[in-house]
Amino acid sequence: MSENSNQPKSESWGSRVGLILAMAGNAVGLGNFLRFPVQAVQNGGGVFIIPYIICFLLMGIPLLWIEWATGRFGGKSGNHSTPFILDNMTKRRFWKYFGVFGIFTNIAVAAYYCYIESWTMSYVYHSLKGTFIGKSQGEVASFFNSYVDVWVSTTGIPLEAVLFYIVCLSLNTYILSKGLSGGVERVAKIGMPMLILFGVLLAIRGFTLGDTGASATCTDCNSYLGLNFLWEPQFDSISNPKVWMAAAGQIFFTLSVGMGTIQCYASYVKHRDDIALNAVTAGFMNGFVEIVLGASIVIPIAVGYLGLDWVKENAGFSMAFQTMPYLFTQWGDVIGAVAGLMWFGLLFFAGITSSLAMGTPWMGFMRDEFNWSQNKSAWSFGALVFIMGIPTVMFYNEGFFDEYDYWAGTISLVVFALAETIIFAWIFGIKKGWREINAGADIQVPSFFKFIIQFVTPTLILIVFLGALFTPKDNDWGKAFGGDWELDAGSIIGKIQNKGLVANRDYFAEGFESEVAGEVLLIGENERKNRNVVQIGQTQSFYKLPNGKAKRYTGETGIAQEEVYDSSIVVKTYRFKKKMEIQVKEGDTIAVKTILAKGDVINNIFYTDMARLLLMSLFIFIGVVVWLATLKREKENRL
Repeated sequence: MSENSNQPKSESWGSRVGLILAMAGNAVGLGNFLRFPVQAVQNGGGVFIIPYIICFLLMGIPLLWIEWATGRFGGKSGNHSTPFILDNMTKRRFWKYFGVFGIFTNIAVAAYYCYIESWTMSYVYHSLKGTFIGKSQGEVASFFNSYVDVWVSTTGIPLEAVLFYIVCLSLNTYILSKGLSGGVERVAKIGMPMLILFGVLLAIRGFTLGDTGASATCTDCNSYLGLNFLWEPQFDSISNPKVWMAAAGQIFFTLSVGMGTIQCYASYVKHRDDIALNAVTAGFMNGFVEIVLGASIVIPIAVGYLGLDWVKENAGFSMAFQTMPYLFTQWGDVIGAVAGLMWFGLLFFAGITSSLAMGTPWMGFMRDEFNWSQNKSAWSFGALVFIMGIPTVMFYNEGFFDEYDYWAGTISLVVFALAETIIFAWIFGIKKGWREINAGADIQVPSFFKFIIQFVTPTLILIVFLGALFTPKDNDWGKAFGGDWELDAGSIIGKIQNKGLVANRDYFAEGFESEVAGEVLLIGENERKNRNVVQIGQTQSFYKLPNGKAKRYTGETGIAQEEVYDSSIVVKTYRFKKKMEIQVKEGDTIAVKTILAKGDVINNIFYTDMARLLLMSLFIFIGVVVWLATLKREKENRL
């Protein structure tokens, strides 16, 4: 195999510190602060750390070593993207097409990830502007709903969400155009320390808040209760397969393995750099941010003001944007603005250090294979992300965002991680792979990890994939293994079958059917006065498990009626164009499939399938580009 003499000069990292910070920045993302605490709350509290650490050691660290070693090995031959890195490791040429995942995933994830990142930019602006001062909790929560509805302006700026998305994506693209040492590494050296500083300051507030934010009527408003609930082990959860699946899934989210970014970053290291220690350092830095900082901000502060029961029922991703701004205003106008700056600034730095990494595989590929310049490669990435991403902005409420996140941000990671592990351990060969991991290492990796990489890691990844493929209803694995295995709507098979869709299965219809049963609470107009709003309250009942956790009651046998406690109302909001005729009135009790409005309708299933079609088109496009690159290599005798 010969290198292309016309190939642009390869880049390199300016320093080892910059490399580690960039790698850590790639791993440390929004999931560290928004996803991990919720996962811990929902999966046994403190006991969640046990499967988390086990999965980290048996799957996370081995995958980091595999991807660092794979990347450096490819870089020796001038390959900086997964298709031809894998091609360089195998004799059979079709394996390179598994490397398409290493480019596809990054573009598809960046498409919606930059949108979340743009939310943090917008919320920094609104925090400093004082938008949330004097607003109730409900008004702050509804602000987010208005923001993601692109036709509603929260600042007087038309299409505000689109504008912030373009600004955010342009900033990412500009930094990428400056290269590794001049762009990505420089941002990592600034962003990671700022992220940790803001995180520490907010965590200190979470630790010291206590009950000082409690109202006279709130008996469980105490940040210490939040910390205790978060970390108190609920050992009965340790045997639940759901908890282990959640821990394994969190490893993928938190370490950014299975994406192709680590291989690309590692392909630019020097041939004798200590990748074994670098990988572990980046992994543990991510773990510190996630476990120590990520778990010490949102949950404790929210419990300190709103109470433990409220957090148990409302813990989720949305708390970051729908709850935290309100809580910050309780600290006073000035301190609240500073806290908003730190919190959303923290999320921004966490986001941009990850999104920048997503651009490097495409750029490395185009530079390697088609001799494109740094600038041209960066802006072509920005253009692709914009084309793929603008539908997630315009049709956020119609499900585009969720489809991207599921197929590109979840399933694609697992599939590629499984493929690269098999290639590394069994096709490239564990002996050669082990030598590559330890080459240049100051301290040799313990030899038992050779067995783990070859057998344990691929087995665990396969279990994760099969778990996603056959997820039982309500993620109740105990019930499933007991013989009652009904597929969940969120399983891969369930998603393909649109199993969770109970109404509005036609792309186009003359009326819109309710997807929930309940009472019509409100019929009104939204802020733009060109749409009617219908709100339906869905009654939900709960009962307490022996460990004190609340579980939704869905008619389970063996639950005494007196054990079912106060129902909560979950509000489902529908917006219809003014020309549509509302068919229900306030106070009506309706069933699923009740006609809410008549008129020409494009149902969400249309947008769902369009999202899937776009993702498939992107994958095919990249596959074709890889094929063209292969033909070019054959012509140039580089295979």
